[in-house]
Amino acid sequence: MHNQIHLAVDLGAESGRVMAGIWNGRTMRLEQVHRFPNEPVTIGNGLHWDIARLWLEIQNGLAIAARNHGKNIVSIGVDTWGVDYVLLSKNSELLGQPYHYRDRRTRGVMEAAFSRVPRAGIFAETGLQFLEFNTLYQLLALQKHAPEILAAADRMLMIPDYLNWCLCGSSASEFTDASTTQLLRPDGQWSRELLEKFNLPDRIFPEIVRPGTRLGKLRGTVAERTGLNDVTVIAPATHDTGSAVAAVPTAHTGKTNWAYLSSGTWSLMGVEVQQAQLSPRVMELNLTNEGGVDGTYRLLKNIMGLWLVQQCKRSFESRGKSFDYASLMKLAAAERPLVSLVNPNAARFLNPPEMPRAIKDFCRETGQPVPGSEGALIRCALESLALFYRHVLRGLEEVTGAPIEVIHIIGGGSQNELLNQFTADACARPVLAGPVEATALGNVLMQARALGEISSLAQMRNVVMASCEVRPYEPNSKNVAMWENAQARFAKFVKD
Repeated sequence: MHNQIHLAVDLGAESGRVMAGIWNGRTMRLEQVHRFPNEPVTIGNGLHWDIARLWLEIQNGLAIAARNHGKNIVSIGVDTWGVDYVLLSKNSELLGQPYHYRDRRTRGVMEAAFSRVPRAGIFAETGLQFLEFNTLYQLLALQKHAPEILAAADRMLMIPDYLNWCLCGSSASEFTDASTTQLLRPDGQWSRELLEKFNLPDRIFPEIVRPGTRLGKLRGTVAERTGLNDVTVIAPATHDTGSAVAAVPTAHTGKTNWAYLSSGTWSLMGVEVQQAQLSPRVMELNLTNEGGVDGTYRLLKNIMGLWLVQQCKRSFESRGKSFDYASLMKLAAAERPLVSLVNPNAARFLNPPEMPRAIKDFCRETGQPVPGSEGALIRCALESLALFYRHVLRGLEEVTGAPIEVIHIIGGGSQNELLNQFTADACARPVLAGPVEATALGNVLMQARALGEISSLAQMRNVVMASCEVRPYEPNSKNVAMWENAQARFAKFVKD
């Protein structure tokens, strides 16, 4: 059936959207139906997601889609960020507001966990990168500070799984998002060994389903509220990066000669592999094996990303200086190159009170010139990201044994021309930028595939190539020595 509509509910760290994917049998065209902010809320001492507000806005978006597209809508899929979860009681009531991964309660929990199960043991069981906000450490923080809530829990659902429950009553956990918990084995099953060793209740961990699973029809109450009828809820890759990587416009599915860089608040840089990589060197480099489509794994690194720029912009605005992103990029482009550098993955940048001060302090403490202007701060952040990408690229080539010939930058950050060029120059690799809406595209294409319209991951990517333009960036050969010298300085700040 052509001209059918698949709806993507795509939630990011700053905003959410309901997008319509309009499929004509050859190309997929995206149309934004509804956009809304996603702002965390501080309640008491905790930082939380406003999940009730998000669910209300999703329903509002679905209602607009029903008015715009009516009976052509055949399915809905949800994707969100990873690691965060809700707990439900036996009566399916929420047990508290879901915490935001930047909440401070997990500080120090990861190191304490290693006294119960060594780092190498956790990695061997899960293959996941060590980040203090992984679901495992969030649950251990809850176990310590609010054991009564954990004791009352009947089910743990990751954020996209919970929204699927709201939509259709499904209580399954989708593989790609579950793989961000540090509690899932590479074979796609919960690690009973880790649950037992950390004394976490295995009863709360639901059945795992794969991307493309049909979860059920919309609840009657949701259909009535939105005006949508006979619509199927399908699990895409519910982790947003999983959906984005499924929409990389490459003809080389199944090979490791290309890297993806999903660029936004976070940067996720990696390669697609057929099996989880569990070597000691992968653990040493703090790379992660997250689930992908068709049993693939995303061997990647989580990098702090454009969060540094976003938080600088917010700080400038709080001081009465209002810049749009284009103006900030112009200011950065006018500054001298590679004067000061930071490690963007340093813990101090996760959620500092003021990002410009955190950047300046890092530069001061490491004996570098302190950025004195808005443009210098932004340039420092962007160049540091590009050098970190180079660092990760070398590690990926080392552990796969395969040279990476091209970098695909996808997601909202692919619109940042300055960072794209810095990345090409720093990595000495051609960059292909786009699509901007990779996550929503991967989401709706997976729905179309689940309904038999598309046959394979390779065909999904062919549709992306037919539907979107990409912008090429070639490394500037004149700058090679400059970036080489900067990398030598940068290497002193980076351990993994």
